Amino acid sequence: MTNARSRQRSPHPPEGAPIPERHAQAPQPGEVVVSHYRWCVGCGADHPAGLHLQVVAGEGMTMASTLEVGDFHQGAPGLAHGGIISTAMDEAMGALNRLLLVPVVTVHLEVDFVRPVPVGATLHIHTEIAGQVGRKVYTSARASLGSSDGPVAVEAAALFLQVPIEHFVQHGSSEHIEAAIRERPGGAEQWRREVNP
Repeated sequence: MTNARSRQRSPHPPEGAPIPERHAQAPQPGEVVVSHYRWCVGCGADHPAGLHLQVVAGEGMTMASTLEVGDFHQGAPGLAHGGIISTAMDEAMGALNRLLLVPVVTVHLEVDFVRPVPVGATLHIHTEIAGQVGRKVYTSARASLGSSDGPVAVEAAALFLQVPIEHFVQHGSSEHIEAAIRERPGGAEQWRREVNP
């Protein structure tokens, strides 16, 4: 990867990148952020092997998420798998874009593992939008064990790219797209308004 391309995909905002404004219809501070899709492996309530991440909107451009680390999350005996933790960090930072009400995809994710995460622990993930330049949304996260002020276990940063809803229709499985549209009470038009107002 060239240096220019590395800079374009960096999850760290360029100096002076402005913090975007919260959308007027975004979840309010303290409000539980509902899953964007019930089969999402990160936040979907109906995914049988999902993480079932719980997300709450914070002040400004922040959110707080929790992950209950269970037996199905193991890599080594008694410890969470690094890929599972990376997925949780990606999901928690991706949820921030609900404050902007624009769909996004992950472009680049960096995860630093500070200490092991044991099975049975609760991981408290604090996320914030660090800046936006055009369609690029820069985010950061810190995950602590036991409580929001517990020992830091994981730090992460990600770059997300805002995309139109057509991105998912064009690249996703048509069978799953149609099922998701049918499940919305208002059908396709309601789904498109909710996901891409």
